[in-house]
Amino acid sequence: MLQLTKISLTQFKNYSFSTFDFTERVVGICGLNGKGKTNLLDAIYYNCFTKSYFFKNDTLNIQFENDGFRLESIIENKEEKFKIVCINRMVGKKELLLNDVPYSRFSEHIGKFPAVMIAPDDIGMIMGGSEERRRFMDTAISQMQGDYLQHLIIYNKVLQQRNSLLKRFAEEGKTDWPLLEVLDEQLIAPGNYIYDKRKAFTAQLIPLVEKFYQQIADNGEQIALQYESRLNDSSFYELLNNFRQKDFLLQRSNTGIHKDDIQFQLNGQVFKTTASQGQRKSLLFALKLAEFELLKTNKGFAPLLLLDDVFEKLDDNRMQQLLHWVCNKNEGQVFITDTHKERLQQALENLFTKYQLIDL
Repeated sequence: MLQLTKISLTQFKNYSFSTFDFTERVVGICGLNGKGKTNLLDAIYYNCFTKSYFFKNDTLNIQFENDGFRLESIIENKEEKFKIVCINRMVGKKELLLNDVPYSRFSEHIGKFPAVMIAPDDIGMIMGGSEERRRFMDTAISQMQGDYLQHLIIYNKVLQQRNSLLKRFAEEGKTDWPLLEVLDEQLIAPGNYIYDKRKAFTAQLIPLVEKFYQQIADNGEQIALQYESRLNDSSFYELLNNFRQKDFLLQRSNTGIHKDDIQFQLNGQVFKTTASQGQRKSLLFALKLAEFELLKTNKGFAPLLLLDDVFEKLDDNRMQQLLHWVCNKNEGQVFITDTHKERLQQALENLFTKYQLIDL
């Protein structure tokens, strides 16, 4: 079982220096807003992914008026103990070490210590643009497929070069089709790889989401999902050729796996336009639990599950069903935050399992 036993935070967000020891599989973290509950979960996530769940810009993770941060975690798995250290000095390169040995590429770390986070803003994955849903797929698959992230990095780099070339065509008023064809060739191989992995992933994901939604909603509603990609119907080579004139006119690449999406339906209707707030939250949890289940199957052990402020998302009945599933039916370590100590304590007591309560 994957278990985080200790984490130290130095100059990370609102923490000057704090160390937390985690003694149980189920950990509740309570405290008023601003005390650092979410920041503590984000520190755990950071040491699993080498980045924040919430901020792309690392300077936002540094405590005010300081010039860097340091995170150190001790994680145990199958009688092995690992020390993860991440250091950001703001000037110079970020450092990541596993058992005091630095990584040459951070992408090698992804998937070694899998984690799933559920946070309040995640509802954007249901109601927002397709980028959020692609990020969900990419985060999950990257933890299961060692070379997926590398293919994604290559694809995005070539895509950026292709878009720059299309803009240059417009600025200079002349074209270089052979150069564009070279970039197309470089785009096709990683694009096809990513498409194949996403298609296989969603084929496994969709029935799990439907099952979890039924369990959480518990009202017989029919949820349906579909992976949408133009590569479902045409080869990537054909698509790039067919869209070439449109790409030239709009100065950007209009087809490819960077346009993929997952569509949701509720009782045969478009989910976005018909779902209530409770239905949206139920679908979000169903998606995340399906990701959790796939990671557990793929890795042979449960990932860390980080639940931030989930009590504000679901009614008592749905909340208790969710906690029963993640805390009692699974062996993985679970971290749950809440602003109300009594509510969190009562919910954990109702599970009849050992737990640790941290009051910030």
